[in-house]
Amino acid sequence: MISLNGVIVKLEDLNKAITNSEQKAIIKQMVGYNTIYYYESLQQLKFELTFRVNTLKAATALDNSGAKFTTFTYSFPNKKYWYRLPNGGFLLREGFNPSEAIEDIVKNGKLYAFECSTAIAIVLYIATLYTIGPRAFNTYFRRLYLMDWQFDEDLPIYTRDGEDFLIGDVLHFKNPDFDPKQPWWRAENVIYYGDDKFYGHGIGIRDSKTIINFLNGKRRENSTESAYLMRMITRPNYKTIYLLR
Repeated sequence: MISLNGVIVKLEDLNKAITNSEQKAIIKQMVGYNTIYYYESLQQLKFELTFRVNTLKAATALDNSGAKFTTFTYSFPNKKYWYRLPNGGFLLREGFNPSEAIEDIVKNGKLYAFECSTAIAIVLYIATLYTIGPRAFNTYFRRLYLMDWQFDEDLPIYTRDGEDFLIGDVLHFKNPDFDPKQPWWRAENVIYYGDDKFYGHGIGIRDSKTIINFLNGKRRENSTESAYLMRMITRPNYKTIYLLR
């Protein structure tokens, strides 16, 4: 359910105000859940819907970029824009706009390699850029740092238990019996496209069965416990990011 300024609104009323088909699919999901999504205004809701759609655009761009999957040990960036730190993270070089550097990852993906949690961070930063524009992005993310689940304070991220999966959410497949020789396949972090479609770095845009079968192929010998989609959702705090515009 969706609450605007304290009032639960109907899907037909929202459909009059929201004309984008991708955004309509998201509000249909929201209205269908018992969870109440609170917004102070229609503009705040539209901002989140735009961000979620841009998250899919960013994930698709990264999937098409040619960026490789690897572990922190072997990660590498385009040295023109990024320092590679000893922990495998990437730190923006002085003198470059963060918007230019983050977009370079999808423009010149073959010059990059990283693991799936950093890929999720990259997707969310690119979605932020698409949503608030380069001027605001360059103001708030001047010392951009890409590493695992570490996010700038101006892109707050939270995780909670739940099954109210929405298009644009970050979801998580767990592989409890992973091969100890390949510990990086203990899980796969994904962007949810809806209709049982997910983007995971190193796997691509696939359905849940394909991802589970892939992870099951990375289990220890004689394993009996299958990989599965967790009841866990990770989302940006859209209301905070809304204030950055």
